[in-house]
Amino acid sequence: MTAKTLLNKTSVKLGFVPAHIQLAGSHIPDESGRLGRNEKGKLKILAGIAEICELSPVKLDAVQIMTFSGIVSEDSDELINGIYELDLEPQLVLMVGGVDPVNPADEDACVEVLRAGVDIAKRHKITHIGSTSAEAWMASPAPADEAEYKARVTQCIRLHSRIFKEADLSNSCIESWNLEFLRPGEMNTFTSIRTLQPVVEGINSEIGCSFFKVLVDAAHCGDGDFSITENASLMKQLAEADEFDVYHASAHTTRGCLSTDDGWVGALLTAAAETGHLKYVFSEIFHHEDPALQALRDFDPRHGVDTTDGRSYSQTVAENLGNLAHRLNNLKNRGLLA
Repeated sequence: MTAKTLLNKTSVKLGFVPAHIQLAGSHIPDESGRLGRNEKGKLKILAGIAEICELSPVKLDAVQIMTFSGIVSEDSDELINGIYELDLEPQLVLMVGGVDPVNPADEDACVEVLRAGVDIAKRHKITHIGSTSAEAWMASPAPADEAEYKARVTQCIRLHSRIFKEADLSNSCIESWNLEFLRPGEMNTFTSIRTLQPVVEGINSEIGCSFFKVLVDAAHCGDGDFSITENASLMKQLAEADEFDVYHASAHTTRGCLSTDDGWVGALLTAAAETGHLKYVFSEIFHHEDPALQALRDFDPRHGVDTTDGRSYSQTVAENLGNLAHRLNNLKNRGLLA
């Protein structure tokens, strides 16, 4: 491995989501439940993660893997064991497809999908998981009124607290579950900290502990309806309730190089540090031509902009990680981060 020229001098763990490795053909299993492999027979995701570890100027701590239902156990085991062998902490982001978490008629099916991911995490002694399981991706219409919004909140609370109890998560290796809100268009109900906060608060009230948290992604904040100042205030509220500790440092709209971010990543990273609860920072870049994200490009063509500026996607991710390490170190130097 290339010698590292940069040291993360903080207690915050730094990592990435390998979304730059196109979801189609790598993360999403084929009809046989198999993950994509390269010409050498290696899992594309694992080979891509190893390349980032090689290129990154800073030693990395963790990686979040988007986990879709239907993956055969041999491939998921090979992937997660390979991540451990790279001296990285694996975390799973559970994806839901073909079911709608806010529809009571889909509750049993949602439980089945999410339980499969939870069982993978338990089998591999993974301590932190996340999910986009608040509502269906680019499928749920906006709630018609406040009553419908509240009904969706109630259903999300019911779904996730049910899984917590049925999977006996209080007696498992899993220490936290981070729910993620998405930008308007990707989701239409839970598109901000403010709209998702009652869900996490309600689940934790139901189960009696602050196990569920809100994953804050700078990109979704930047594409949402609240200002940087408003989002910073909401993050503080989450932290005071012990419902925040994971931050995605990704550029709004383009989901590419941090040079396209217009200030959201840095401002909200500072706000996250000031809460005193920040534990993980993940870089996340999406490939601008990923077939799996065509619907998002159709919704907003700016998502399809190539931000690599002559670099490979792996080089762009590595540069983002170096940028974030410097930001973390300087937050510590300024007394804003331990």
